[in-house]
Amino acid sequence: MVTPISPCIFCQIARNSNSTPLLHFDDKVVAFQDIKPAAFRHYLVIPVEHIPTVNDLQRGNEHYTLVSHMLNVGETLLRRDAPQSNQYRFGFHQPPLNSVDHLHLHCFALPFIPRWKQLKYLSLGPLGFIEAEKLLEKIKPLSPIPS
Repeated sequence: MVTPISPCIFCQIARNSNSTPLLHFDDKVVAFQDIKPAAFRHYLVIPVEHIPTVNDLQRGNEHYTLVSHMLNVGETLLRRDAPQSNQYRFGFHQPPLNSVDHLHLHCFALPFIPRWKQLKYLSLGPLGFIEAEKLLEKIKPLSPIPS
């Protein structure tokens, strides 16, 4: 586990949810509403373990399973809370454009409100926003070489 150098607001939420109502919690992740929602529904799913950014994720089963679980939780919550939305979006900000140094999955039930907020969540290659499915491809465990 990576220990944060300074107090991390998301670590505080994951360990003590008295100040932030949780939409989901288990031993691996917690989910809550974004304090500055950019869409009809805008949730964050964070790991309980402090992982600073997407750049700290390693290819392999452990992180692949974690990010898959984060995505599954986000999808489940949005389907429950915004079944009328016909478009969902899931992704992560990449450094240096991440606002909090604790891995967090943005989960959107669209439309963006107001529309200009979608600019903050554009995929811009190695900078900007990376879709959850694309991140999963990057950290997917390598298949064993057949013998």
